[in-house]
Amino acid sequence: MLKYLFFMLFLIPMVFLENFFWLLQVLMFMISFLFMFSISFDSFFMHLGMGLGIDLMSFGLILLSFWIVALMIMASESIFKNNYSKLLYMMNMIFLMIMLMFSFSVTNLFMFYLFFESSLIPVLFLVLGWGYQPERLQAGMYLLFYTLFASLPMLISIFYIQSSSGMLSFIMMNMVSYNFVLFYLSMVLVFLVKMPMFLVHLWLPKAHVEAPISGSMILAGIMLKLGGYGLMRVMMMMSGVSLVYNIIWISISLIGGFLVSMICIRQVDMKSMIAYSSVAHMGIALSGMMTMSMWGWNGSYSMMLAHGLCSSGLFCLANISYERSGSRSMLINKGMMNLMPSMCLWWFLLVSSNMAAPPSLNLLGEISLLNSIVGWSFISMFMLMLMSFFSAVYSLFLYSYSQHGKIYSGIYSCSMGYFREYLLLFLHWVPLNLLILKSDLCLLWL
Repeated sequence: MLKYLFFMLFLIPMVFLENFFWLLQVLMFMISFLFMFSISFDSFFMHLGMGLGIDLMSFGLILLSFWIVALMIMASESIFKNNYSKLLYMMNMIFLMIMLMFSFSVTNLFMFYLFFESSLIPVLFLVLGWGYQPERLQAGMYLLFYTLFASLPMLISIFYIQSSSGMLSFIMMNMVSYNFVLFYLSMVLVFLVKMPMFLVHLWLPKAHVEAPISGSMILAGIMLKLGGYGLMRVMMMMSGVSLVYNIIWISISLIGGFLVSMICIRQVDMKSMIAYSSVAHMGIALSGMMTMSMWGWNGSYSMMLAHGLCSSGLFCLANISYERSGSRSMLINKGMMNLMPSMCLWWFLLVSSNMAAPPSLNLLGEISLLNSIVGWSFISMFMLMLMSFFSAVYSLFLYSYSQHGKIYSGIYSCSMGYFREYLLLFLHWVPLNLLILKSDLCLLWL
């Protein structure tokens, strides 16, 4: 893993070159492919050494991180064109990438905690430094304090493990079992806030609405997945107490997922709607994971990968409309089919992927999750039916409301998308719909 770190560190001098951003973008795509081809299935952990190591679970998420960061650079053209502190912006990106890579590849629980918290700093800078409105200060504070307050009990639990057993390695911790409630709550709470679970999700729509496009992409694409990844790692050592108390989180997530879907239907802000749909999707992924079944874990992992690509693409689309009309309101962004006919296809493709239409990876994840949750309790079938139905409702509502209807006369007549934007959406959609052909990566990693 150190070779990827050095690759990242040597990107920093390139920031000072003239017209550097396209070069960094190409190099980020290059490292994605280098990393993808370095996989070996012959051992449980790959690239072991120096306290780092990746298994198949972290492999998919690191690859997703590289891919989303490369696409973030492509989406942030306005920052480079208008020179909004582009050097600092690029440095921030590289720092964020290093933190994410380490978060997913460390094998020590304390180091994971350290990088998990450190990855918040660049995202906070993105929201506070390159956000759109003065309310971004409030959004930044929400983001910071929700995460920090929830994570302090986990730090105490980590110290407790260290003092009682003397080791914090993920590989060894699976052999130990800590079955008492306070420990369980303090370990799980931080990841529930990060996922986010309904009731502790209020920071997410605020942060998304105020963040620039790259901030929204990384928040939806990777930061929510950090919560799921951490939860899978710590659940291994608390399986006894988890089976007793997970019913609480499953109930909250399923009922919350339905309520959030209803909230989605009455949103007028595009970004806010996509952010709330993330909460609904993560709710069902969290429920599946908490059933502690193989179907549930595989399904939630597939759902996390698919949602990372899909919601990131939807935020890109919302941003493309925002750059044209100067507003995120659905009352103004109507009749886009008349203004940008070709973009209409991408709206349809990504919205249909969001509501788990075949052949997207969302479908695979959702079927596995339905299987695991219904297997866990048949009564949950009712909530799942409502969630799946309303997921389709708000997705179609977003598509039809933005593409059809009478054009708001304040915006100019015809505006085709740039080649860069179509490529950006293509690179979101293709892995999302082709990964289902290589679904053993999502279903056979346990």
